[in-house]
Amino acid sequence: MDARTSDAARSVLEAPDIARVLTRIAHEIVERAKGADDVVLLGIPTRGVFLARRLAARLEEITGRSAGELPVGSLDITMYRDDLRLRPARALARTDIPDDGIDGRLVVLVDDVLFSGRTIRAALDALGDIGRPRAVQLAVLVDRGHRELPIRADYVGKNLPTSLRETVKVQLTEEDGRDSVLLGLRETTSADGK
Repeated sequence: MDARTSDAARSVLEAPDIARVLTRIAHEIVERAKGADDVVLLGIPTRGVFLARRLAARLEEITGRSAGELPVGSLDITMYRDDLRLRPARALARTDIPDDGIDGRLVVLVDDVLFSGRTIRAALDALGDIGRPRAVQLAVLVDRGHRELPIRADYVGKNLPTSLRETVKVQLTEEDGRDSVLLGLRETTSADGK
């Protein structure tokens, strides 16, 4: 996300909207997976991890599982990015795979914004080094379009058509002190394109 957005950013989702779309996505996951018995949620740092934890809580409510029972973790993709030489070095995040692993399980990757698809390509590469899931699906809070790779989300909170001059900034309470999705105009070009 580009921190240098114009002051004219407008909110397209607020806390109640985000809660509602996460509940909808959780129901869609349960429906497609015919339950959540072999589902593992892996969030892509930073905000994808928080969204994965929230989705896990919703899935546990829907399926009647105990809190903390659904496997949820994080998948750092930093070293798998194809723009490492083009950008300043960034700190490594934590990869945290649930104890039962991912082999033979349905892994749902969770991220905040789907844009070019390059982050998800990196996540698939990282996942391949960790294990062999039965299937991999993708859940995103916002799909803003402009794909550069043939990647599509299975679960989308909000489709938000944007121009390349616009930015999408996701704010989550855990990181930013509030829940919102803001759409603004780009003041400078950002390498990550969000």
